[in-house]
Amino acid sequence: MSRLGSVQRKMPCVFVTEVKAEPSAKREHQPFKVLATETLSEKALDADVYNAIATEKVDGTCCYVTNYKGQPYLWARLDRKPNKQADKRFKKFLHSKDNSKAFLWNMEEDFKPVPECWIPAKEIEQQNGKPVPDENGHIPGWVPVEKNSKQYCWHSSVVNYEFGIALVLRHDPDEPGLLEICAVPLSELLEQTLELIGTNINGNPYGLGSKKSPLHFLIPHGAFPVRNLPTLKHNDLLSWFEDCREGKIEGIVWHCGDGCLIKVHRHHLGLCWPLPDTYMNSKPVIVNMNLNKYDCAFDNECLFNQFLKKDKQKFDRLKDIMLDV
Repeated sequence: MSRLGSVQRKMPCVFVTEVKAEPSAKREHQPFKVLATETLSEKALDADVYNAIATEKVDGTCCYVTNYKGQPYLWARLDRKPNKQADKRFKKFLHSKDNSKAFLWNMEEDFKPVPECWIPAKEIEQQNGKPVPDENGHIPGWVPVEKNSKQYCWHSSVVNYEFGIALVLRHDPDEPGLLEICAVPLSELLEQTLELIGTNINGNPYGLGSKKSPLHFLIPHGAFPVRNLPTLKHNDLLSWFEDCREGKIEGIVWHCGDGCLIKVHRHHLGLCWPLPDTYMNSKPVIVNMNLNKYDCAFDNECLFNQFLKKDKQKFDRLKDIMLDV
C-alpha cells in the first residue's frame, strides 16, 4: 500500500499554542486548554507545511507493523513512563522558575518496567545508545500484539497471523468517494503506522458496532487526503471545520516533504469533538475481502469470518454495518 509519514512521536501543532486556565474539553479533569494562536509555528514553516500533503487525523489508538518472530506483526503503542518518585521530581522541575537546564534522568532507576519485547519508537532522540524521554517525560514505544491477547484484544481482533492479514478501512482504489473494508497482507503494511478505531477505542467517536457485536478496523496513517482545504490561516481553518462537510473530522495532519508531521486538532481551535455526524460516516462503504487465494478457515465469531459473510455488500454509511451476533 502507498504510504506517507509514520507516526513515531508526538506531532506539533501547525500554530504556536498558548495555555488558557479553562477546563479542557479534550481531557477530563484537566484544568487548562491548549489553544492555537494565529501564528504559524517555526517547526511548520521549517518543514515547508505550505507544500505538504494534508490528510484526515483519525481518532483511535496508534499501532505499528514491523517484524516479530520472523513475520510481520501488529504492535500496540506503549509509552515508558517515569515511576512515582521520578515523576514527582520531574513535575517539580517543570513548575520551578529555574528550569533553563535540562532535567537529568536516571535511565536505570527512574522508569517503570516494560515487557522484554518492548521497543522504543523510531526517530526519538538517543544518547549513549539509549532513548531520551520527550518533553512529557515519556519514552514512546511499542509492544507486539499476541494472538488472543487479553490486554490488546481489540488490536488482535483485526489481525490474523496464520494467514498474515489485517482488516483495513481505506478508500476504494477504483472509486475514491467510496470506502472499502478489506483484508490486506501485513507484509504490505510493514514499517507503517496505523490507527485502530472502533467500538471499544477512545469512546467510539464514529459510532461503530455495538457492545454485543464490537467492530474494529485499522486505517493506515495518511489514508484519507483532505480536499478543498482553505489557506493556512486560523480563521479560514476555523470556518472550514465549522461550515464544510469535509471539516467534520477530528483534525488535520500535514505530511511534509522532509518526513515531518504537523497537526491541528479541532480542540486547538476551540471546537468540539466528537461530533454527532462525522465526515467518515457520510460516505458509502463496500466490503471487499478478496480472500480467494487463501485456504481460509476462520473462527466462526472472528471479524474476518463475519465480513466474509458480507463480502461485496454495500452500505450507505460505516455506522450502518451491524455484524451477526
